[in-house]
Amino acid sequence: MSANQTTIHISGMHCRSCEIVTEDELLGVPGVTKADVSFKKGIARLSHSNGLNMDSVSEAVKRAGYSLGEDGKDEKAPVNYSQVGIALLIAFGLFFVIQKTGVLNLSGNLSGNLSSLSVVLLIGLTAGVSTCMAVVGGLVLAASAKYAQSHPHATPAQKFIPHLYFNLGRIISFFILGGAIGLLGSAFHLSTSVLGVLIVGVGIIMLTLGMQLIDVFPIFRKVSFTLPKKLSRALNINDHNPVMSGALTFFLPCGFTQAMQLYAISTGSMVAGAITMGVFAIGTAPGLLGLGGLTSVIKGKASGLFFKTVGAVVVMLAIFNIGNGMNLLGINPLSEKTSVAAGAKTDLQLEEGFQVIRMDQNAGGYSPNVFTIQKGVPVKWIINSRSQYSCATSFVSNQLGIRAQLRSGENIFTFTPANAGKIRFSCSMGMYNGYFQVVE
Repeated sequence: MSANQTTIHISGMHCRSCEIVTEDELLGVPGVTKADVSFKKGIARLSHSNGLNMDSVSEAVKRAGYSLGEDGKDEKAPVNYSQVGIALLIAFGLFFVIQKTGVLNLSGNLSGNLSSLSVVLLIGLTAGVSTCMAVVGGLVLAASAKYAQSHPHATPAQKFIPHLYFNLGRIISFFILGGAIGLLGSAFHLSTSVLGVLIVGVGIIMLTLGMQLIDVFPIFRKVSFTLPKKLSRALNINDHNPVMSGALTFFLPCGFTQAMQLYAISTGSMVAGAITMGVFAIGTAPGLLGLGGLTSVIKGKASGLFFKTVGAVVVMLAIFNIGNGMNLLGINPLSEKTSVAAGAKTDLQLEEGFQVIRMDQNAGGYSPNVFTIQKGVPVKWIINSRSQYSCATSFVSNQLGIRAQLRSGENIFTFTPANAGKIRFSCSMGMYNGYFQVVE
């Protein structure tokens, strides 16, 4: 007997994982032999050998977390621009408060030696609510808000449980991979170009998720960054199993994480590397869980404004990350931040045939960060690290072949500029940067 074909509409789906979960439930309906679900079209094509019981189909769809019928959102529905405007004002206000209160520079108050696990834990706690939040926290905020928005009937506990698994996967992977890089030592390094591409890629994902939450442009509604369905099934990666997502954050480029990774590498010990990275991940958990908890309890009329505000914040973080990544790739000169001292003049000294450059590194970056030097004359570059546990201590310059973890106190680099032009430098996240202007 040939199979009958029936197409049904399903509302509420937003990702590849929705397809997989819904297909699994529909295949449990008596008589259904095949289910092909498309979240982009909002439909499911069912093959069945006899009459289809629509009540059973409806119950299966509900068990998956969705409902029968077309999505209520009209692609041409008017946008609540006043709500979008309020969300943008709130987002800008939050950034202003964060900047004025110095939250992003909390690491400047840290002291102690990384060999002390209490210091590592404190750095993790600081990273969880400061600059690391721009990458990992931005993704968590965007993904959790999108999930909560797409599952409005889920209880706060149901929305929060995935965050517990996310952080569990993160802690386990940091422990295991920390041990691996501790064992491998200095053999484990990503080039700054690769880091730049990673940061830009993360920024693009965050930008898309943020625009989906703001929900002004219909083109973003059906965009999804997912693996092919068969591969997702094989790896069991979906919204309901976020352990893998948390584990993969080990490879996201965050200055604090990289500083800890470099320390783990420097230990040359599997045990020391594992404990260091594991304790650091535990320290970041409260901040990330706090974000997840916030998105879990918002509901009702307040949810519309909340999700748009979250979207605006995520878009700002996305632009911030894309700019940082472009800095690392050397294609974003407009974002270079110059200090007042650098803008006025550069106080050069000649000592024993060297052009001597002095620069301070602190929690807020490098000062001064723009210098004029002469071509063909050797340079002695003295960097005084005043804040050891800052993203800025993870220091790189592709053009000079420098990649170093700045030690507390003076760090000296020498080079001879061979060509006129700019020589750029930055932290490994691209957040803090500067350059040398080489003249004839």
